[in-house]
Amino acid sequence: MKAKIFPLLASVVFTMLSCSPKEQEATKLGKPAPIRPDMADVTLPCNLAPLTFSVDATCDLTSLQAIYQAGDKQVIIEADDKAFAINPADWNNLIDGATEVSVRIQGEKDGSWVEYDAIKLFISTEKIDPWISYRKIEPGHEIWGKMGIYQRNLETYEERAILTNEETNGGCMNCHSYNQRNPQQMLFHLRQELGGTYVIRNGEIEKLNTKTPETISALVYPYWHPSGRYVAFSVNNTQQAAHSTNPNRVEVFDNESDVVVYDVEKHEIFTCPELKSEAAYETFPTFSPDGKMLYFCSADSVNVKKDYQSVHYSLCSIEFDAAKGGFGTKVDTLYNARTQGGSISFPRISPDGRWLMVTHHGYGNFSIWHKDADLWMLDLNAEERIWNKLQELNSNDVDSYHCWASNGRWVVFSSRRDNGLYTIPYLTHVDANGNFSKPFPVPQADAYYYDRCMKSFNIPEFMLSDVEIESSKISEKAKTDKGIDVQYRY
Repeated sequence: MKAKIFPLLASVVFTMLSCSPKEQEATKLGKPAPIRPDMADVTLPCNLAPLTFSVDATCDLTSLQAIYQAGDKQVIIEADDKAFAINPADWNNLIDGATEVSVRIQGEKDGSWVEYDAIKLFISTEKIDPWISYRKIEPGHEIWGKMGIYQRNLETYEERAILTNEETNGGCMNCHSYNQRNPQQMLFHLRQELGGTYVIRNGEIEKLNTKTPETISALVYPYWHPSGRYVAFSVNNTQQAAHSTNPNRVEVFDNESDVVVYDVEKHEIFTCPELKSEAAYETFPTFSPDGKMLYFCSADSVNVKKDYQSVHYSLCSIEFDAAKGGFGTKVDTLYNARTQGGSISFPRISPDGRWLMVTHHGYGNFSIWHKDADLWMLDLNAEERIWNKLQELNSNDVDSYHCWASNGRWVVFSSRRDNGLYTIPYLTHVDANGNFSKPFPVPQADAYYYDRCMKSFNIPEFMLSDVEIESSKISEKAKTDKGIDVQYRY
C-alpha cells in the first residue's frame, strides 16, 4: 500500500496546515531506523522519482512518522502499513536548490515519542538518463511463462511494455540493445516460432534471419557501433543445466563461440581469424565509444561438459576500421585469465572512454547466476593496468550486468543481493575520479513492490527517451514478415 500523503502548502518554506501531522518532541534512541531498502547516505540524482521505504518488523513503534528536512523546508508524512512514500511534488519542492536532505523516523512507544537517528540523502545536480528498460521474467531458465521487455520512466514511477510474449505467440525474447542509449536505434531477438533479430531504426522495423551456413548460430549478445552502421554480436553453441545442490543454481556454457560484426546497410556478417578461432571461445563484444576498438572476452577451448569450471575468460581488444569495415591483426589482452585466474564477462566502457567496467567471477561466462560475481573496473588512461574491485557496489550475492548513463555519472546494474533469487536493478553515482556512491534499488511507488513482484529484471539499459513504436507493429512484423536473410562476407 502507498503511504498516506498529507497536503502541504509551499512558499519559501513549507508551512504545516492545521490538519497535517505535527513534529513531536521525541527522545533520541541513538540507533538507525531499521528500514528497507538501506538508503542512508545515498546520492540521488535531482531528477529521480523519490525513494519509498518501509520499516521492518523489529520496529515496535506505533504512529510512525517520517520527517523530511532540507534547510528550512520540511515535510512530515505518516506511515501506512509501516511504509513511507513522499508525494513526488513535495519531494521536488523539498530538494529544489538543496544538496542534502535528512529523514528522521519517529513514533510512539509506551506513551512517549522516540526517534531514530537521522538518515542523510545527498542530492546531485548531475541528472540521470530519464528511462531504463529491462526484461521481466521468472528467475529460472528451465521454466518460464510470461515475459516482456519493459521501459520505466525514472523521473516518475511509470512503467509500460515495449513488447510482451503474449503478443508474439508465447516465445522467448532477449538481448534488447540501443545505439548510444538512443531508442530510435534498437534491436532485440525473438526465439522459437517467430525467431529472428528485430532491428528498429527511426520507426522502421526489419526482421533478420541471422543464421548462416558459415556461422555457429543466429546472432547473440549485441553491441552497437557508435556510427549506427554496425553491430557486434557473438554466435554461440550454448547449453544450459540446473544444479541440484550448487548454490549457483543455473549453469550456461558455450561449446563453441565466435564474434562477428553485422553491417546494417548491407545485411552482411563479417569477422576475422582473431575473432573466429577454433582454439578459443570468443564472446561478449563491445565497441569503444569512439568506435575504433572492439573489446571481447576469450577463453581457451576445452571439453566444457567434463570440466566447465576450468573455463576462464580473458578480456581482449582489437582495432576496428569503420570506414573499411575491417579489423586490425594485433590482439591486446587487458585481463589475462591464464595468469590472473577468474573470468570476465560484460565489458562496458564509460562514454568518455576512460573507465572499463566488467563482471568478474570464478569461472565460465554466465555470471548472472554466479554468487561470486562482482563488478570490477579499469582506468584505461592509467599507465599501469590495475583492476579495482568495486567494494562500494558489490555484495555477498550476484552483481553482474551493468550500463553507463550518457553523462558517465550514473551506473545501473543487476543484483540478487536482496534475496538471492530475484534480480533487481540498482543505481549508483560515480564521480570524475571513478569513486562510487552507495547503491540503491530503482525506486517504486509501492515500498513493498520488490517483495511482491515475482519477476527478475534482466539487462537494465539506460535510454535517453522512451521507445515510441507500438508493440502491435512489432507483433505484426513478427507474424507476417518472412525476414531478410543475412549473408556472410568473406
